[in-house]
Amino acid sequence: MKDALLDTVIEEIAAVEAFESLLAYEEKALTAASPLETLPSIIEQKLALTGQIAALERARDERLGALGLPEGFAGMEQAVIGDEALHARWQELQDLARRAKRSNNNNGVLIRTRMEYNRTALAALTIAPVKSAFYGPDGRVPGVLGL
Repeated sequence: MKDALLDTVIEEIAAVEAFESLLAYEEKALTAASPLETLPSIIEQKLALTGQIAALERARDERLGALGLPEGFAGMEQAVIGDEALHARWQELQDLARRAKRSNNNNGVLIRTRMEYNRTALAALTIAPVKSAFYGPDGRVPGVLGL
């Protein structure tokens, strides 16, 4: 039974590694001048991978239940006792998950920064200019010298 649990954890590792790689690609896109070409496909891939990771987590919880262990972190901490291979892979998965979370948070900061820049630029463009500061269609500055 623990072999099935180990297989599931190994699959999770592969999925989280793919997710982490995609996050690096997303970071490059977010720092590019024009990310709109690549971001939609990245978002689509992220959704697919998060769905896959969630399904693998549910499968891991089912395997833990079959072993008579609680779900989640507590169950895994009990399952790895005395199983070196499972313990090593569980640690690897936790490390990968922490790195992916950090990368995802960093990308969130990049997104918020870009959104703030766009909001500020849009606000600057939509501010109504003071009419007297610009030339009119006739080439004169309205209100200057009574013209």
